[in-house]
Amino acid sequence: MVSVQARRDAVAFATTRGVSQRRACTLLDVARSALGYCSRLAVKDAPALKRMVELSLQYPRYGYRRIAIFLRRDGHEMSFGRAHRLWQASRLQLPKKRGRKRIASGRPRPNAPNGPNQVWSYDFVFDWCANGQKLKCLTVSDEWTKEGLAIEVDGRIRSPRVIEVLSRLVSERGAPRFLRSDNGPEFVSRALLQWIVDQGIETTLIDPGKPWQNATTESFNGKFRDECLSLEWFRSRDEAKVLIETWRRHFNEVRPHSSLGYMTPNEFVASITINAAPVTATERTAAVRGASALRSVAQSLLRGQTQKAELAAYSK
Repeated sequence: MVSVQARRDAVAFATTRGVSQRRACTLLDVARSALGYCSRLAVKDAPALKRMVELSLQYPRYGYRRIAIFLRRDGHEMSFGRAHRLWQASRLQLPKKRGRKRIASGRPRPNAPNGPNQVWSYDFVFDWCANGQKLKCLTVSDEWTKEGLAIEVDGRIRSPRVIEVLSRLVSERGAPRFLRSDNGPEFVSRALLQWIVDQGIETTLIDPGKPWQNATTESFNGKFRDECLSLEWFRSRDEAKVLIETWRRHFNEVRPHSSLGYMTPNEFVASITINAAPVTATERTAAVRGASALRSVAQSLLRGQTQKAELAAYSK
C-alpha cells in the first residue's frame, strides 16, 4: 500500500524526468488538485517536532516519554501517543538494549521503605579521566524518593571519608532508619560500623553476589553511568567533580522519573503528605531493640570482630 503523500512525491519526481504532470497523475492515480495540498497536521507538529529534536540532542539517552514531559513543560500539548508518532517520524529511536536474564520480581526486598528518609543505599562507581586519573564515586540515594543525596568524587575513598559524607547528610536531613550496602571493605570496616551504632542506625547488608537486593542504588548507578559518565569527557578530577555535581542536581530537580509518576524527586518530596520527620536515635533504639527484635547487623559484625581480635591476642 503506497500512501497518498508517497504518490504525490512520485508525481513530482516523474515530472523532473520529462513526464507531463497530467500523464504522471494518471499513471500514479493522483488527482491533480491534490498536488498542492499542504498537510495541516505537519504545520501543527512543526514547532513540537523542532523542539523534540533539540531535546533529543541535549539528552541523547532519554526516550520519547521523558522528552514528552519536557515538551509539556514548554507548553506543547503532548500525549505519549503523539510523542511516539513524532519520535518515529523523526527516526529518533534509541537502539534497543540487549536482553538479559531477570530475577523473579516477586521476592520481597528486606526492610523496604514506606516513606522518605527511612532507607539510604550507597555504593561505589568507578571511571577514569582523560589525563589518566582514577575516579572513585561514592553514591548515596534515598530508596523512597529516588533522590541522589550525594556523589562524592575522588581518587580513593576509604571508610573515614564515607563516615564524613554520611555525617554531613545526617546533619542536613536527619538520620535514616536503615543503611543498605554490599559487603565491600569500606562498608564493613570497624570504624564505620561503630559510627552506625553510635548514630542508632540499623544496617541491611545484601547477600554476597546478589546486587539486585540493592536495586535502587544499582538503578541510580546505571543512570549515572549512562547519562553522565558515558557522555562526559573529564579532563581532570576537579572538572569531574563539578560536572558530576551538576548532573546530580539535574537528576533531582529536572529529570522526570517514571517510578514517581514522571515527577522529579524534588517535586515528589514536595507532594508527600505523610510525616517524614526523622526518628531520633533514642526512639529508634526503643522501637527496634524490643524483646523480640533482632540484633542489628552492625552490632553483630562488631561483636564478631571483637571476638576475633580477643582470640588472636589470646593465642599469642
